[in-house]
Amino acid sequence: MSTPLETATHPQRLRRVCIEPLTRVEGHGKVTLLLDDDDQVQQARLHIVEFRGFERFIQGRPFWELPVTVQRLCGICPVSHHLAAAKACDRLVGVPELSPTADKVRRLMHFGQVLQSHALHFFHLSSPDLLFGFDDAPAHRNIVGVIHDEPELARRGVLLRRYGQEVIRVCAGKRIHGSGAIPGGVNKALDNADRELLAADIAQVIDWAEDAVALMQQLFAAGGDAYRRFASEPANSLSLVRPDGALELYDGRLRARDAQGEPIIEQASDQDYAELLQEQVKPWSYMKFPFIAALGPETGWYRVGPLARVNNCDFIDTPRAEAARRAFAAVGEGRPVQSVLATHWARLIELLHCAEAIARLLDDPDIIGADLLREGTPARSGIGVLEAPRGTLFHHYEIDADGLVTRANLIVSTTNNNQAMNTAIRRVAQDALNGHTLTEGLLNRIEVAIRAFDPCLSCATHALGQMPLAVTLARVDGVVLDRLRRDADGAVRRDAAESHAGAASA
Repeated sequence: MSTPLETATHPQRLRRVCIEPLTRVEGHGKVTLLLDDDDQVQQARLHIVEFRGFERFIQGRPFWELPVTVQRLCGICPVSHHLAAAKACDRLVGVPELSPTADKVRRLMHFGQVLQSHALHFFHLSSPDLLFGFDDAPAHRNIVGVIHDEPELARRGVLLRRYGQEVIRVCAGKRIHGSGAIPGGVNKALDNADRELLAADIAQVIDWAEDAVALMQQLFAAGGDAYRRFASEPANSLSLVRPDGALELYDGRLRARDAQGEPIIEQASDQDYAELLQEQVKPWSYMKFPFIAALGPETGWYRVGPLARVNNCDFIDTPRAEAARRAFAAVGEGRPVQSVLATHWARLIELLHCAEAIARLLDDPDIIGADLLREGTPARSGIGVLEAPRGTLFHHYEIDADGLVTRANLIVSTTNNNQAMNTAIRRVAQDALNGHTLTEGLLNRIEVAIRAFDPCLSCATHALGQMPLAVTLARVDGVVLDRLRRDADGAVRRDAAESHAGAASA
């Protein structure tokens, strides 16, 4: 996608600003900005600098290993990969429909996954920016600052995440990298002790989730037009929905709508994703750029995740989350909400929905049933699609007569959001950085925009803690004009400008 901000007739003559690494996100990436002599941003790009080779090294492996193997992509959302792979393997063993018990145990596991991931992201990674402001001192604008200033809020964040992890443990055997889902079903149901354990705290979890939604709604309202405009760019939305249009996180049909809310794809089978979506490769990132095939790469890019899902669905089938969705939708005045910061609000509405859905499943007698596994006629190709915390996730496998994987294609949520994230940072660069002297607070706005998407840049374990950041402005001849450094302890200092060839940041 080309925009006026990207236009650079002679990029070699522009000054380069590099933000590396990005902080408070899962994985590692960097942002580069190109500025002209008037400090006008001419180009802004998000670079994914880690290479993920799962599609290749699982080739030749038995397909029944996939649900356990591919979840090693991530330590934050392994259940999402575990279940997407299991859904694909269901197709490989010829079981498109699970038993009621297996389906509900998997759904319970998935709701626990989304709940714990959303809690981690909001309370630990994003709340410091929202509570303290984008320009707050870096030494305070972090989870330690939240614990100091808002101890009860921080405590609830920890306990919400712990509850979600406990749901996962009960369903999958372990909190991280469990083995609950197998091709054709699950390997265990809940027992009465499991159900009573989870039921003991669910009412409190629902209340805390509802309070979190109210807090974010207040923060968004207090942010006013600045929050509404922040990184706002009209975008298509892609997600799963139920056949009746309800929000669906585990097993639905594909819906895509444009920025005005008009349909692009409506109730399409997830098994047809390869005809509906295509991917583009660009030389400056390891991550691909998906787009809706019928629209092409220029206008067919889309947003996935909480904002897309809450915008796309017609209703949510749990009462408190539906009431929250209606309040959210009112902000859009009949159109999809486009503010990137509204993603946090949508994320917490989903957290509330997951808590309510867990309570409902714990009251369902099927959750302790004995019918765990189905069999069918094997196939050579299997596709599994679900809504991971960060957005729509595709797993597609092909196998040979011996059951060995011959081809794998994984489109993870963050990949689906690739162009949307790049567009968001370009908007922030244009609105906030043009003509200004660099400061840590201004640069943090770029990271705030990226963090709203909750990207898992490598689909690997997040590195927690302060990370150093260095930004250098240099002329094309190598003369350093300005250098800003954030040390590992959070202290920010400006180095004296030096003049030497080759000093431009890569």
